[in-house]
Amino acid sequence: MEVAEEQAGQRLDNFLHSRLKGVPKSRIYRIIRKGEVRVNKKREKPEYKLEAGDQIRIPPVRMAEPRELIPPSDALQELLSDAVLLDDPNFMVINKPAGLPVHGGTGVKTGLIEALRHMYPAMTGLELVHRLDKGTSGCILVAKNARALKFLSDQFKTGKVNKTYHALVQGTWPDSLEEIDAPLERCEPRGGERLVKVSPSGKSALTGFTILEVFSAATLVQANPRTGRTHQIRVHARHADHPLIGDDKYSEEADRERFGKLGIKRLCLHAARLELVSPGTGKRLRVDAPYDSQFEAAISLLRQPAGD
Repeated sequence: MEVAEEQAGQRLDNFLHSRLKGVPKSRIYRIIRKGEVRVNKKREKPEYKLEAGDQIRIPPVRMAEPRELIPPSDALQELLSDAVLLDDPNFMVINKPAGLPVHGGTGVKTGLIEALRHMYPAMTGLELVHRLDKGTSGCILVAKNARALKFLSDQFKTGKVNKTYHALVQGTWPDSLEEIDAPLERCEPRGGERLVKVSPSGKSALTGFTILEVFSAATLVQANPRTGRTHQIRVHARHADHPLIGDDKYSEEADRERFGKLGIKRLCLHAARLELVSPGTGKRLRVDAPYDSQFEAAISLLRQPAGD
């Protein structure tokens, strides 16, 4: 294969991952390590940055049967079309609906990225820059080419992207609790479920919190994660004894039932804003995502006096 101009700058391992769908990562790293993959007739390491015109030899490998994907419904396509917050030549910002996974997987036939690829078949380089949990709504970045993917991914890795979330937490958040600095560690999967806990042996994690509105049974807070750990906001809120409303991993079932009876059944976490540097212009930009109807309804329900 010859590396195209728009693929220049991509790592060799990532290039192979995107072209050998269904091949385990361990197998890909093995064929690189053994020299079965050649770049311009030479061995290269997984982190080698591709250049336009590079000739890559890929050996024959057994690939898993491609997972059957169900085309997105007309309703989902219309929802996503309306959810485009910014459409740049190099990337898109989507206001992801709550309940939609970012990609298909076990038991999930279609995710956000698969739906977008179906909707925009001419955009052959669509890739997620980062992820949001299935239940989280709000800003998510999708790159349109390999250069933009690398440029935007590097900003996330170096902490140059400012992320702002809004969350509804149980109880009254203390005025004095403006920051939580608690290391996080992944737990052993429980029935295949990915969980995270606060642990001295975990990786450093820092989240800033600001109170936006106080209700009788909950608080609307702004959360600014300074690090990018899995489930960081959710676990830090739980650590403060104010878990997110509707959190099926880190809140008690009785609490979920209590808020469910009020009509609040979703994970109340919304990626409200992204601030980053555009790969095309080099200028810093800000994108805001409005609440969806479910999040708006949850706030309205919590504003009602108790007993109403």
